[in-house]
Amino acid sequence: MKRPMKRQASEETAMRYSVAGAVGAGLLAVVLGTALPSCEVGPDYQRPAMAVPTTYRSADTQPTTAPALDQAWWRLFHDDTLTALEESALAANTDLQAAMARVSEARAAVDVAKSQYYPSVTANPTAFRSRTSANAPGGQASTGNLITVPVDLSYEIDIWGRVRRSVEAAQAPYQASIADLEVVRQTLLADVANDYFTIRSLDAQAQIIDRNLDLYRSQIKTIQQQLAAGLVTNIDVLQVQVQLEATRAQGLDLRRQRTDAQHALATLLGRAPTELTVAVRPLDVAPPEIPPGLPAELLRRRPDVAEAELNLIAANAQVGVATANFYPVVKLTGLAGYESVDVQHLVDWQSRIWSIGPSISAPIFEGGQLTASLRQAKARSQELQASYRGTVLGAFRDVEVSLTDIHLFADQADAEAHAVAAAREYLRLAQTQYDQGIVNLLQVIDADRAVLTNELSAAQTLNQRMAATILLIKAMGGGWDSSTPPRVDVPHPESEPESRAATVRER
Repeated sequence: MKRPMKRQASEETAMRYSVAGAVGAGLLAVVLGTALPSCEVGPDYQRPAMAVPTTYRSADTQPTTAPALDQAWWRLFHDDTLTALEESALAANTDLQAAMARVSEARAAVDVAKSQYYPSVTANPTAFRSRTSANAPGGQASTGNLITVPVDLSYEIDIWGRVRRSVEAAQAPYQASIADLEVVRQTLLADVANDYFTIRSLDAQAQIIDRNLDLYRSQIKTIQQQLAAGLVTNIDVLQVQVQLEATRAQGLDLRRQRTDAQHALATLLGRAPTELTVAVRPLDVAPPEIPPGLPAELLRRRPDVAEAELNLIAANAQVGVATANFYPVVKLTGLAGYESVDVQHLVDWQSRIWSIGPSISAPIFEGGQLTASLRQAKARSQELQASYRGTVLGAFRDVEVSLTDIHLFADQADAEAHAVAAAREYLRLAQTQYDQGIVNLLQVIDADRAVLTNELSAAQTLNQRMAATILLIKAMGGGWDSSTPPRVDVPHPESEPESRAATVRER
């Protein structure tokens, strides 16, 4: 039999009122949470004081402004192949993809922490049939049904700032993961450039080896003709043969090194070793000049320094969370729904149930757990403060080392250029005197060896200059600037104090 339309409409209205009551309770929780006075216990973050040098000891000049260094710094080398390799690595490197996934993971952790700003609303419908004992108080057995459809609400009023500190402790690691992504990116780009220029340097060295091998083969051919004519002995032939085979062995080792470097480069590009072949191209260009900028600006340009500080911010916030755990937790709880022994009358106005009220949970005895947790959080903060200072000092050291290497390798290259010129002149004179019968073949072989050694050394030094320049770019932050990184805007039911937002995001 159908219910009268008037009664059905009234029940639907009652149900809407009950649901509206649950929603209203949630809004009331938010209003009360924002209206009650609140504070944040625990220390506010303060950047550790560090003595920052005003100049770099190894710099030739002391600039007054930061160098114009773009994040696509590899274009300074004006090498299309290098540009293609770097872009390929950015698109497919597995370490970079893992770092990106860590950023997403940290961002999700922020969302989890932010959820504590809002009420928790759950529906817990139950339906069961039960029987009471005839021997229980009352002395009468009964069997019946009970159906309950409640909507429960729970909201923590963040009086002591535990929730806000928890969000801060999650937000800083998210920002740190972004900085870590940049660390991985810069390491990748530097490794790609180093491997590429190493391959080109090995090509230059192989070119030197091949040129000397051709010379030795020509000498052997000439000496063998002289041996046939009785002008020289077999010892002369063996002397050149020894030099030929030793040089050929050097060439084989260079081929091995090139193959290994190419395989390493393929891995950085996210490819199998068989999928990459770098064309032979000897290294024959000098590295670009990179001004180091001011030491004070280095802390803003190094992503590892930013990451270390953000980890310290998170640890400092955890001290606040551990401190807030000593204080009572005040929650607002509510319930609205229906309860009936009969499904037919479950949503009747008379079946409505509701309750609302605060609850307080205060720690009395935890066996020392809270105190130990606070000590642990403080120790972690002290550890990361020391790590931050060490990272800053390491940043200054990296720049100084790279500047020293650049300058001394440049001086070394200049000295080796003179050595190569002198060795070639030595070989020319030795060959002339040998042709005139003034010196023996051993003198010519020694001159050949001097030319080979100095030319190989010059080629290796050029590669070291390239590597030092790349490491200086990396030491300077690779064009990254922490003043404009991606940031997390955490919604809050109340207007977050500007000072707190600035404290968390300050770089």
